[in-house]
Amino acid sequence: MSGRLLRKVLREQELKHVADAEEDAESPTASAAPSRNPFDLLDDQEDEEDTEVVVMANDRIEKEQPITRSFSHEMPMTSRKSKKKKKKSKDKSSEKNTSEKTVIPIMEELSIDSKSLDKQDAENSRAVSEQLQKKNSMSSILTVDPKYLKAENELRRIFGSKVVSSLENHQTVTSSRNLRGGRRATHIPRKTILVTPSGYWPRWDGYLSMELLESKNGTHYFRYVHTSSVMHAQEAFEAARATHDLNAIASILARHPYHVEALLTFAEVFKFSGEHQSSADAIAKCLYALECAWHPLFSPLQGNCRLKYTHDTNKPLFQALFCHMNNMERRGCHRSALEVCKLLLSLDSDDPMGALFCIDYVALRAQEFEWLEQFVEEYQSDSSLWLFPNFSYSLAVCRFYLERDAAMKGLVVQSEKATANDLMKQALMLHPLVFKKLVDKAPLKDQAWTQILSNSFFRSAQAGNPSLEHLISIYIERNYIMWRLPELQGLLKEAALQVVESLKRDGSEARDWACVRKEAFSSEKNEYSHLLISDFSDVVPTLPPEEIRHFMVGPQIGHELHNENIEANPEGARLPREVVGRNAFAVFLESLLPWVDYGVDRNDQVDAHDQHEGQ
Repeated sequence: MSGRLLRKVLREQELKHVADAEEDAESPTASAAPSRNPFDLLDDQEDEEDTEVVVMANDRIEKEQPITRSFSHEMPMTSRKSKKKKKKSKDKSSEKNTSEKTVIPIMEELSIDSKSLDKQDAENSRAVSEQLQKKNSMSSILTVDPKYLKAENELRRIFGSKVVSSLENHQTVTSSRNLRGGRRATHIPRKTILVTPSGYWPRWDGYLSMELLESKNGTHYFRYVHTSSVMHAQEAFEAARATHDLNAIASILARHPYHVEALLTFAEVFKFSGEHQSSADAIAKCLYALECAWHPLFSPLQGNCRLKYTHDTNKPLFQALFCHMNNMERRGCHRSALEVCKLLLSLDSDDPMGALFCIDYVALRAQEFEWLEQFVEEYQSDSSLWLFPNFSYSLAVCRFYLERDAAMKGLVVQSEKATANDLMKQALMLHPLVFKKLVDKAPLKDQAWTQILSNSFFRSAQAGNPSLEHLISIYIERNYIMWRLPELQGLLKEAALQVVESLKRDGSEARDWACVRKEAFSSEKNEYSHLLISDFSDVVPTLPPEEIRHFMVGPQIGHELHNENIEANPEGARLPREVVGRNAFAVFLESLLPWVDYGVDRNDQVDAHDQHEGQ
């Protein structure tokens, strides 16, 4: 068969297939037939005759015919299935309509029966929301601002950055000269938020770590733990503290320079020996070590992290923060002291260090009057804060300054709040013993004060409760210096005279306030005996070496204490410049620290080295 005849047969067969495909395409469910090239099996030579090609073409035609038939028969099957699916969807929609008609009355009955449950749920949700609002408000007033947390930042705002920078450079050079073994290569310490570490401090030795105990209602509870590798050092410290052996404690610091309990011990001894700067440095090193051990989830600035004081390993942080707050108050950094006080309250709501009886003083000194009023209104406690003697008088002082500032700015004072005069009269009626002790402690020697005290209400004033009497003593020791201001004396005198006149007209008011005072402080024992009055005083007594002898045991220290020539300068000997004019006993204690060395020859070498560098 020739190639022309073959092409003719194939063309006719293709035309037949195309016609069948067009008929199938007219149906809606038909799919397009695959396109085929009818000349794929053709050769380029038209005159070539090949019987094998003819046989293959005939076989292909015979095979494609049943395929096209089966394809054409499948098309109506798919249309039938689609029709069945449409019928099923209609049936399902009708079933849904009928089911909805039957469910609606049932739901109406359930809604009627669940009205009481909805009311209960609404009340419960309202109570939960109120608790959350109170918790959020308490955490907001205790949120710590990190830019006010460091005393260096506040000193820069007060004195300027140049003065503070020059002072810090001088302290760094002096401290680096005191390092044992001469100059030590400095390193870049970790950045912390509580204190600013110096480059000459030792590296963090990983003495402590912190673990997460539990998380409840968005509050995380943590605890400090000692690493297993240094447990023997803790045991050695406990033995040294039991025997008051400072030599043993110093040897512990030589191996573990960030042992927090040992640093707190030396800070206490330095404080009573009159070396307040050395005591502050020891407290700063202690806080640096405690902060380096914080857990990754521990973020105390937000007020949602807790460290319970009942855990012994957590106590050093509270003690160090309290001492750090007092050190900043003595330096005049009251704004920074307020942030530290807020941090103390946020860590443990039980207030083991008595931060509640300091926070009003530091807030007034920092001129945070609006915050103090907000704190008294929102802070949660067993009784209202205004019943405490410190807050009752501090609120009157706070309102006095707010009224004065508003008058200077020409603003209208809110009428719904009590005036400073009314708050002061209320404080005098509630705690008349405070007025009596203030006149003696300030002291106020005007004749008008004597006339007021001659009244029986103030003359016979008593606390009537050991807890209240202790709190009044703490307030007088902490806040008496503020009442030396003339404007506050005028406020106090005017309110006291009005109280005396009102009591002459009606004496029942005094009995009413006495009932309120007795109900607020009803305990027969001193609930605040753990708070020492001396801890709330700006005046730190300096003890001579003989009275601090009970802190230590050992022939070496005893021999140094009894040496009469310890403060003398023998002939031919040169004292280091860091020692001249200081307490000899404090210098000796400082020399026990591993990073301090007062060597005469070494200082000469350092001076020569400095002069050589200067040239």
